[in-house]
Amino acid sequence: MAVTADVKLEGLRAATDKLDQISENEKSGFISLVSRYLSGEAEQIEWSKIQTPTDEVVVPYDTLSAAPEDLNETKKLLDKLVVLKLNGGLGTTMGCTGPKSVIEVRNGFTFLDLIVIQIESLNKKYGCNVPLLLMNSFNTHDDTQKIVEKYSNSNIEIHTFNQSQYPRIVTEDFLPLPSKGKTGKDGWYPPGHGDVFPSLNNSGKLDTLLAQGKEYVFVANSDNLGAIVDIKILNHLIHNQNEYCMEVTPKTLADVKGGTLISYEGRVQLLEIAQVPDEHVNEFKSIEKFKIFNTNNLWVNLKAIKRLVEAEALKMEIIPNPKEVDGVKVLQLETAAGAAIRFFEKAIGINVPRSRFLPVKATSDLLLVQSDLYTLVDGFVIRNPARTNPSNPSIELGPEFKKVANFLARFKSIPSIVELDTLKVSGDVWFGSGVTLKGKVTITAKSGKLEIPDGAVLENKDINGPEDL
Repeated sequence: MAVTADVKLEGLRAATDKLDQISENEKSGFISLVSRYLSGEAEQIEWSKIQTPTDEVVVPYDTLSAAPEDLNETKKLLDKLVVLKLNGGLGTTMGCTGPKSVIEVRNGFTFLDLIVIQIESLNKKYGCNVPLLLMNSFNTHDDTQKIVEKYSNSNIEIHTFNQSQYPRIVTEDFLPLPSKGKTGKDGWYPPGHGDVFPSLNNSGKLDTLLAQGKEYVFVANSDNLGAIVDIKILNHLIHNQNEYCMEVTPKTLADVKGGTLISYEGRVQLLEIAQVPDEHVNEFKSIEKFKIFNTNNLWVNLKAIKRLVEAEALKMEIIPNPKEVDGVKVLQLETAAGAAIRFFEKAIGINVPRSRFLPVKATSDLLLVQSDLYTLVDGFVIRNPARTNPSNPSIELGPEFKKVANFLARFKSIPSIVELDTLKVSGDVWFGSGVTLKGKVTITAKSGKLEIPDGAVLENKDINGPEDL
């Protein structure tokens, strides 16, 4: 078997060397990832060794010291910070072309607009200089460059850099897809957000930031509206010299597949569902044993990133992602940034309030953030205090609502949902303006078009046709 793995790797290496669309750094990063994959070094977690992390390892948010009251002290802290948003994703699932971060979220503002407004107000309030970095992929780079121009008059330094571009591997003969004539975008893939660390270094941005005296980077998905700069967390990390911090939050039944933090052989580690032996999957999904999950809001020390990348020590678990391109079965190997936690010194989790996790992955999430459940203040999406239930309503919209354009067309205005528990909509349903939804509401257009009239108040109703309204 060893021979075939070596032969595969040699063939792949020779073919990759000839690809002139990517840099030498990308080629060596790719070959190193593949050789780790072929050597089968994926360590199986020994289930009996898993321990629940203590409060020292996963610190409860409410035990953090208050942020300094002195504006000058706060400025000093913030001047050590950089904000990095993962901006490699396209809005294809929601029917959009271009980067997902330019989908309009609220009041005509996009994700990116809100991020810029938030950092602008921080820089203005404290007289600090928090730069914004956007990690694009080859899919989002060109569009993002054009979009970023509109912020040229803001008080923020905006840097962009690209994550690596790796060739997809043809499963059948283990050769790179681009070497077989697939030289367009389909031949390549971005290798997951675990690539943020080497890419930050390879782009030269890491050295620039270190030279400016920056110490920590706050990394988050660009579609998580709750991922805002938190001075209490920054203060805690600087005081305790924690090189890495993952924000986790209590799991609900909606998050059962999310990765969780465990203590394992004396270190804190991310446990993903893919690493769980089949016989323990149900236990992993239970919210009794594993009570928290990874929000992908990460705080990382920049010098530590430099040290570990240069030592090639960040060997995160490899996530094989099989795909099909024009009928050809291909493999892409990816890594996740959260899995790097075990390589950093004094790494911790902080168990944060749910409000710091507000991702928009589908139009049902868009409905939440566009509704009266939230208001917008200085670019921050603030939850309506009139909502007494700490968790958000559960919303399921049918395929007719999947694309943003169709979703927006079907609502004359977004309904009031402050008192809503669950909403399930299926079929050809259209909403008038000023509709209020309360309790448990199910709307099914059994035959043809179903219009919910302007001003309708639906409370604990099951609607199957106009006669039920």
